[in-house]
Amino acid sequence: MTKPSRVFLYAEFQNSAPFDKGIWGEANPAMHTVPGLRSKTWLSGINTHSVGGFYEFDSLENAHAYAVGMLSDFAKGAGASLTVKLFDGDVVADASKGMHSPFYSA
Repeated sequence: MTKPSRVFLYAEFQNSAPFDKGIWGEANPAMHTVPGLRSKTWLSGINTHSVGGFYEFDSLENAHAYAVGMLSDFAKGAGASLTVKLFDGDVVADASKGMHSPFYSA
């Protein structure tokens, strides 16, 4: 099996916190140091105020290391349960290009 060169990670904290600078202000600079992290899109649950994100990594190893490391530590610090899912970004490339995904633009 070939290891993907593009991995998407979905994460959600089971909490309720209005999305403001307190949520992302300190996290963004720290995430700039995460190995292999290409991008993050913040998510805020409609009516639930759960906090999460959609991330792109350059490898399964880097995505996994972030999930069990820094992301897990953020959840513990917030006293929140954490849901994480990893997705192969290579196998879906053609289908995503056909839907004009910004992750697959030229």
